Amino acid sequence: MLDLLNMVLHIDQTLGVWVAQYGSWVYLVLFLIVFGETGFVVLPFLPGDSLLFIAGAFGASGHIDPMLLAVLLIIAAITGNTLNYAIGRYIGPRVFSMNVRFLDRSALMRTHAFYEKHGGKTIVLSRFIPLVRTFAPFVAGVAEMSVARFQLFNISGAVLWVGSLVTAGYFFGNIPMVKERLNLIVLIGLGAAILPLVLAGLWKIVRRRHGSTTHIPKH
Repeated sequence: MLDLLNMVLHIDQTLGVWVAQYGSWVYLVLFLIVFGETGFVVLPFLPGDSLLFIAGAFGASGHIDPMLLAVLLIIAAITGNTLNYAIGRYIGPRVFSMNVRFLDRSALMRTHAFYEKHGGKTIVLSRFIPLVRTFAPFVAGVAEMSVARFQLFNISGAVLWVGSLVTAGYFFGNIPMVKERLNLIVLIGLGAAILPLVLAGLWKIVRRRHGSTTHIPKH
């Protein structure tokens, strides 16, 4: 049982074994992993980016149908996020309506305002950031982001995330230098996704502080 769990958690490294042993059943396994990672806040540790990349590489080698793979994983990503959003939308307002000391309802209001303004790009960009992509749809549900707006960016983000990584794996995943340095490449990609968000946040802080220091109060 532990060996099976270890293989699932490291399927990005053991995918060849799954393909050899289970054949077409590997599509269902990959679907469930992507669905689980995006659909349940308790499963952020499941492989995501590296799994899509390696799966694309196996598509190029002929072991997996790349088009069928991409379609199934896009569906998994969309439905997973939808479930996560629905859970957050169902339990979020109920939790915050309780008289619990450490839950600040004003924080919920601020989160709602944030998702009204930045929710679309948050849902799309979070696809490329481990852990964040698991929690973003749940928080969107808690913040009661509108269903139509959420689904627009949910679908767009899923197509972009799965499509880009499977395609990258298809064309570059079987290059020896890339295979040997996959973890480093994933980290670089993660940094490229996070860096613009960090810089934008720092820029807002600098502007806010600059504005507060240049403001001259009236007497």
